[in-house]
Amino acid sequence: MEEQQPKPRLCCKVTPPRWIRALLHYRFPASIDPFTNLVYVLWLFFVTLAWNWNMWLIPVRWAFPYQTPSNIYLWLLTDYLCDLIYILDILVFQPRLQFVRSGDIVVRLRLQLQQLKSNLSSILQIMSFFEFNDRLEGILTKAYVYRVIRTTTYLLYCLHCNACLYYWGSAYEGLGSTQWVYDGQGNSYIRCYYFAVKTLITIGGLPDPTTLFEIIFQLINYFVGVFAFSIMIGQMRDVVGAATAGQTYYRACMDNTVKYMASYRIPKDVQNRVKTWYNYTWQSQGMLDEQELLVQLPDKMRLDIAVDVNYDIVSKVSLFQGCDRQMIFDMLKRLRSVVYLPGDYVCKKGEVGREMYIIKAGEVQVVGGPDGKTVFVTLRAGSVFGEISLLAVGGGNRRTANVVAHGFANLFILDKKDLNEILVHYPESQKLLRKKARLDRGIKTTIHFWPAQVIPPRTVTPKLFKAALDVAHQKTGLKGTLAKIKEKINKSSVSLQVWHVL
Repeated sequence: MEEQQPKPRLCCKVTPPRWIRALLHYRFPASIDPFTNLVYVLWLFFVTLAWNWNMWLIPVRWAFPYQTPSNIYLWLLTDYLCDLIYILDILVFQPRLQFVRSGDIVVRLRLQLQQLKSNLSSILQIMSFFEFNDRLEGILTKAYVYRVIRTTTYLLYCLHCNACLYYWGSAYEGLGSTQWVYDGQGNSYIRCYYFAVKTLITIGGLPDPTTLFEIIFQLINYFVGVFAFSIMIGQMRDVVGAATAGQTYYRACMDNTVKYMASYRIPKDVQNRVKTWYNYTWQSQGMLDEQELLVQLPDKMRLDIAVDVNYDIVSKVSLFQGCDRQMIFDMLKRLRSVVYLPGDYVCKKGEVGREMYIIKAGEVQVVGGPDGKTVFVTLRAGSVFGEISLLAVGGGNRRTANVVAHGFANLFILDKKDLNEILVHYPESQKLLRKKARLDRGIKTTIHFWPAQVIPPRTVTPKLFKAALDVAHQKTGLKGTLAKIKEKINKSSVSLQVWHVL
C-alpha cells in the first residue's frame, strides 16, 4: 500500500479583525432601553433611511417615467430591502423595547396584537422617523445644527412634492400643449423642480395659466406656497433663536450693564474690567451663572452633577479629609463658582469673614507688607483659604491679610450660613474641622512674614528703684530666690512674632 502524504499546513494563522470578533460574540439583548441604547439609535437610523427612500422616491415613480421594465428589478430589490428592515423592526426590535406603565419599567415580552395586524407600509414608520430625531438630538452636543438641516430638508421635500405634482399636471394636460405646462425639453425633474421653487417662494415670472385646470392648480400652489414657506421660516427662526438663546442673554446682560455704568459715569477702567469679566466668564463657562442652569433639576440630580464635576477637587482638600462623605456631598450643592480678574481682591484685611474659598482653577496670592504688595505665598488649584474666619476659630472672624487674584482665577465660594446649616447635622465633622482650623492657624503663626508682637516688651526698671531693691534683697536674703523667679519670667515673656493668614 502506498503511504498517505501528510496534508499541507498553513504557514500562518489568519486572525479576523476585532470588529468581526466582537460581532460574532455579540448577544442580542432581551430588552432594550430606547433612551440610552446606542445600538437601537443606530437601528433607527437604518429604519429612517428606508422610510426616507419611500417618502422621496414613491412620488417620483408615480409622476415621472423613471420606472421602466428594464430597471424594474432594481426598484423592486430596493423595495424588498426596505420591507425587510420594517419586518425586522416590528418582529425583533419593537417587542424588546422597555416602556413605563404606572411608574414601573416594563419589559415587553410578546408582540402586541396591533403590531401583528399593522401594515408594512412605509407610512406607518413615520413614528420611527420622529423617534430617531429625538434620540439623535439627545446624543449630539450641538443639536441645533441637526435641527437646521432637518428644517431645510422639510422645505426641500415640499418643493419635491410640488415638482412631482407639476409634472403630473403637465402630463395630464399634455406635455408642451400650452405655454404653462412643461414642454418636455431637458431634464424633466430639474425643470419641474425649478418651477416649484418659483411657485412656492412666489418669485414670479411664471407663464400665465390658460385652462381652468391650470388656474386652479396655480391658485392652490400659491396658497400652499405662502402657508408652507411662512411655517418653514418661522420654524427656522425658532431653531436659530433656541440655539443662540444663551448668547442673546449674555449680550443683553452685558449691554444693560454697560448702559447702567455709562448713565452713572463709572470710570473707564472699571467699565473695561466689567467687560473683561463678562467676556472671560462667557468664554470659559459658556454661561454667566451655573446655578441657573441646574435650578430646575431635582435635588438628587443636582447632587449627581455636582459630584461628577467638583468632587475630585474638593476631596483633595486636606481640610475636608476625614469628614463625613455625605457632609461633603451636601457642601458640593452649596458651592458657587465665581471668576476673578487679574489683580482683583478676593478678600481684604479687616473685612468680616463670611465666606470660605476653594481654588478651582488659577492662582491667588497673599500680599501685605508696608507697601501692601509683598507676596508672602501663592495658592494654587485645590488650596483653601478663609476657613479660619469662617469657622470663627479664636473668637474672631475678621480677615487678617489681603488675597489678590494672580491672573484669571475661578474659585468655589461657600457661605458661612450654608456651612453652619450643614454642620448642624454632622457634629463629628464640625469638631474635626475646628480642630484642623486651629492646627492650621498654629502652623501659620510660625511663619514670620512680618513681626507682630503680641506681648509688648518689658519696660526698663528705673535705676533708683533698682538700687533700693538690691539693698532690700541684701537685707532680707531673698536676692537668690528673686533672681531665679526673674529668670523664669524672662524666659516665658519672649515676644512672639505672629502672622495670621486670614
